[in-house]
Amino acid sequence: MADVDLPQLRALLAVVDEGSFEGAAVALHLTQSAVSQRIRALETAVGQVLVRRTRPAGVTEAGAVYLRLARQVLGLADDARAAVGGEPGAAGRPVLPVAVNSDSLGTWVLPALAPLAGDILFDLHREDQDHSADLLRDGTVVAAITTASRPVQGCTVHRLGVLRYRPMVAPAVAGAHLPDGPTPEALAAAPLVVFDRNDDLQDRYLRDRGVDPARPPRHHVPASADFALAVRLGLGWGMLPDPDAAAGERDGVLVDLDPGRHVDVTLYWQQQAVRTAALDRTGAAVRAAAAAYLR
Repeated sequence: MADVDLPQLRALLAVVDEGSFEGAAVALHLTQSAVSQRIRALETAVGQVLVRRTRPAGVTEAGAVYLRLARQVLGLADDARAAVGGEPGAAGRPVLPVAVNSDSLGTWVLPALAPLAGDILFDLHREDQDHSADLLRDGTVVAAITTASRPVQGCTVHRLGVLRYRPMVAPAVAGAHLPDGPTPEALAAAPLVVFDRNDDLQDRYLRDRGVDPARPPRHHVPASADFALAVRLGLGWGMLPDPDAAAGERDGVLVDLDPGRHVDVTLYWQQQAVRTAALDRTGAAVRAAAAAYLR
């Protein structure tokens, strides 16, 4: 690996995180020309193009390798600076980019991170749990809550627990579309709610029931709280985390569409193996909160 210096790595990180050379210049308190010079010097040293000059800016395959290196090296540098009484980085606090699935973000993750917010700046990336490991691979984040049990190269993995989802529906929708219960014919025609086009939970339930997931009409509601509200308001049925499902039952606004059936999603915490104080503290907080919330 070619010799590089910290300013070059910091410029690479800023261009990707800010999405442009202009944004990186503002974040680093440099001119845009100075940022460009550092990136060109890094690419010359490596002998490959690292940054895609797009909007937003991204990295090439080789750039992803150096992006991961930048996060690791700069994290360690911040730790060393803090250990000798210096300020950990330009902002005074380390910045930790973490990928979190929406249901975890909307329930137990933020309370886990809140006590650390005075010492660490969090850059949270909302991503489906089945795809969040991709953000680790390309260097976008240093840790992720994911369904991937096999560690991404250069990462460690820890099992967090199981988040159970149940098929819930408003009583009026059940009466209108599923009067005889979740028969294959009724499920093929009843409207459903999905989070986004990466959301496979409803499809997994339908396949388990022998129904082609392409048949039912569907609403897309890409926010956890709004998703649960959409199911409560009767847009269609949907797979809700057990705590949301239980709350709807207590309130009398939801019923279990198919008692006894559920979809269990096992979640894991993956983080870069190069340890920093901020990353270790965050991982410990996430694991402790998951132990109290997940199955």
